[in-house]
Amino acid sequence: MSDEDPSDSGWFEGTDREDAEAVATAIRGESADAPFDWPTRAVETGFADDENDYYSLLHGATMRVTREAIREREQSDDQQLKRTIRAMDDCQRVANELAERVSEWAKSKREDAGAGVEYTRQLADEDDADESLVSLACRVRDLDDEAADLRRHVERTAPEVAPNLSALAGPVLAARLVALAGGLEALARKPAGTVQVLGAEEALFAHLRGHAPSPKHGVIYAHEAVQGTHPEHRGSAARALAGKLTIAARVDHYSGERKPELDAQLAERIDRIQEREVE
Repeated sequence: MSDEDPSDSGWFEGTDREDAEAVATAIRGESADAPFDWPTRAVETGFADDENDYYSLLHGATMRVTREAIREREQSDDQQLKRTIRAMDDCQRVANELAERVSEWAKSKREDAGAGVEYTRQLADEDDADESLVSLACRVRDLDDEAADLRRHVERTAPEVAPNLSALAGPVLAARLVALAGGLEALARKPAGTVQVLGAEEALFAHLRGHAPSPKHGVIYAHEAVQGTHPEHRGSAARALAGKLTIAARVDHYSGERKPELDAQLAERIDRIQEREVE
């Protein structure tokens, strides 16, 4: 339609108004080079009874197109990865919290009670312990097993969704960055400074309110490039890492081509930072 005079045709012409899919397809695929009095044109061509009818049809079509776009986006690989890592974190968090309750309960009944998920897993296999306590321990074991299964799924799928990001950050950290950003495209659009502090939003807001120093890193603190650097230089390591992760995310989103040179560049940069003298 963009090659035609707007006064001669509209997006709706040749479309059956009763066919919702056809109307949505016309909305999705057409465009105009200049604005035009489309309601009047729609009435003149018989597509709409009046202006209100035109806008009602337009609203229905645009809502349908929007729902389809959202559905397609939510089914994308990076969104599925985001949900997997969030589910994994939730399972692990709840398992840890319930393991504390199991430990407290067990200590009220026996002197040799331990702590943590590992002790809870042992308790789940005991036959002579309190039935309710063992039942709760079994729930913790199941959640811990589910978290492990989800982690394995993340480790398999993250390199397929974001090969360069996964190579630099590791599959789990890569998935966590994608989840925090809201998707691979959203991550690719963020500046390196924002990627550096993803996951440290509370500390960042506290800093902006004047109640805390500026955070040097967010979840990327878990990366060996940051943890393996002396605390005095971790800020520099975090900046270098965030810069390369940002580039990796952009390559993954816009081309998907594996770039091994990014690995070497990051390793070289981190080596130089870690070789700095400590005052």
